[in-house]
Amino acid sequence: MNKNNGFWEFIDKLVNESEIVIDRPKGSRHPKMENIIYEVDYGYLKNTKSMDGSGIDIWKGSNESQKVNGIFCTIDLYRKDSEIKILIGCTEDEINKIDKMYNVLKSLKGLLIKRD
Repeated sequence: MNKNNGFWEFIDKLVNESEIVIDRPKGSRHPKMENIIYEVDYGYLKNTKSMDGSGIDIWKGSNESQKVNGIFCTIDLYRKDSEIKILIGCTEDEINKIDKMYNVLKSLKGLLIKRD
């Protein structure tokens, strides 16, 4: 038995029971850093809570399956916080674009954990 099964089952349950809100669609600019353009739809799970007090963040990719296929764990030295970002239906190309975004800023780093 995979020791991570319970973790991914809980994330699946959270995603399946929550409304996805895309507040930063692909092609839009970051609200505070206008040089950053979102290359994948970004949003959150409505009625959930993350470290920043807002909903749990998600990246919604273009894969037809729309299944949870990983998470990014992020550390932001500017905001002095950490969060997870759930990947839903992200292709390898989209994951690479997200990874690049998290690791180009000086104060923000992201670690990808892929689902088996």
